[in-house]
Amino acid sequence: MVSSGWCFLAAMIIAYGFANLLQSVAAARTTVHHTFDPGLLLRLAGHRTYLIGLACQVVGFVLAFLARRDLPLFLVQASVAAGLGVTAVLGVLVLKWRLPAAEVVLLVLLFAGITALVLSAQPAPSRQLGTAGLVGLAVAVVAIAASGFFAARLHGALGSVVLGSLAGMAFSAAAVAARPLASAGSVEAFVRDPLLYLLIVHSVIGQLLLGLAMQRGSTTAAVAAMDAAGAVPAAIVGLLLLNDKIWPGREWLAGLGFLVTLAAVVGLTRYAEPQHHHAGARQKAMVGAGMVPVQAASTGPRSETTTSTGGVTSTGVGSIGVAGRRRPITRS
Repeated sequence: MVSSGWCFLAAMIIAYGFANLLQSVAAARTTVHHTFDPGLLLRLAGHRTYLIGLACQVVGFVLAFLARRDLPLFLVQASVAAGLGVTAVLGVLVLKWRLPAAEVVLLVLLFAGITALVLSAQPAPSRQLGTAGLVGLAVAVVAIAASGFFAARLHGALGSVVLGSLAGMAFSAAAVAARPLASAGSVEAFVRDPLLYLLIVHSVIGQLLLGLAMQRGSTTAAVAAMDAAGAVPAAIVGLLLLNDKIWPGREWLAGLGFLVTLAAVVGLTRYAEPQHHHAGARQKAMVGAGMVPVQAASTGPRSETTTSTGGVTSTGVGSIGVAGRRRPITRS
């Protein structure tokens, strides 16, 4: 009998793809923050586009939670990155993005790596985390939040990648909490489990860090950094402590798939040039049901020459900058 986790996994990838697309458009229209200010989430919540994207993200989060009940963390966490591929496809079809050949190759490698992980993953229920695990997750909350406080002062591509990486660590910790929590025997046990509240805190911190990352560089860079930083810790903890399993004889396939996926995600950070420039000119992008006015034009590393495009450069949960008229890029 096929585990229901596979259906949840496929639906999760699609939901995260839509969430990346919509949330990033809203982030591009919001004033850039240079501090670790939770008020950013409130400002983003003022955009209907962001709220729709957030709803898609919540759906993706719930589907991921359900998938983790049976599927190993190394598969679920790596599959979150596949949402970036869905975002790219939507961008090409709906917003007329122009993806360079190198990025297309990386996206193909990403899906190839995910396929290898799917073939190697063996569904199994999770073990419970002990007291030491709970303490570790609590310490991680403080460490990630403190690092984010200082990292929020970084600008441009560096800020996007660093903040995206911290967001990935927060979401990775939330995933570790979710795996055993998904096996709770009753609603009462679920609500009383400290893992639930650690999961919520890590998720909120991760969302804030990702919102900051989205404003500093391309969606691709922020999400790629997040997925790369979040996949490895969750995979290690899952295999060592949470009863994650690989089909016998397919360990090589799991290792190869994980390395290919990670390499593809890291490779996507090449497109980390800053893209949000608050110029006086107004730009417009078609989002959802109507035309959404924007004030932020973005310069992305999609082309080395001046081109006119109505596309969006891409982020978890993520962010995408609305691209106006591109200008030549100067590389140091």
